[in-house]
Amino acid sequence: MKLILKEDIANLGYKDDIVEVKNGYGRNYLVPQGKAILATPQALKIHAENLRQRAHKLEKIKADAQSQADALKEVALTIPAAVNATGTLYSAVGAAQVAEALATAGYEVDRKLISVKEVVKELGKYTAEVRFHKEVAIEIPFEVVAE
Repeated sequence: MKLILKEDIANLGYKDDIVEVKNGYGRNYLVPQGKAILATPQALKIHAENLRQRAHKLEKIKADAQSQADALKEVALTIPAAVNATGTLYSAVGAAQVAEALATAGYEVDRKLISVKEVVKELGKYTAEVRFHKEVAIEIPFEVVAE
């Protein structure tokens, strides 16, 4: 089943992408929730015209995302966490803690844009990816230290 996405969906695609999904996923979840519409020939023509008209807006959005990424290029974070006697963290460090550390450093980034690639349950150095736009992403190094 071919669908046109109306919003970004993790592990599937970005807004205005044309994706192929299984019938049940499209009919029972994406279309009823308003996250996608059927990619009929008429809908595809309207979609193409809308993209053509919004091309300059999309370039501005991408430029804004690039400027945000450039501002974070030299940032290195230190995240304090509670540890037990063996050096293992009591709770895992995730996107919320990285977003909080960025906020204390003076950068407001939505935690939904941040993804930590590995499970952080020990002290050490890791990286988190911040995806501002489907074509603009930056990796931010962070270090987890004992409180």
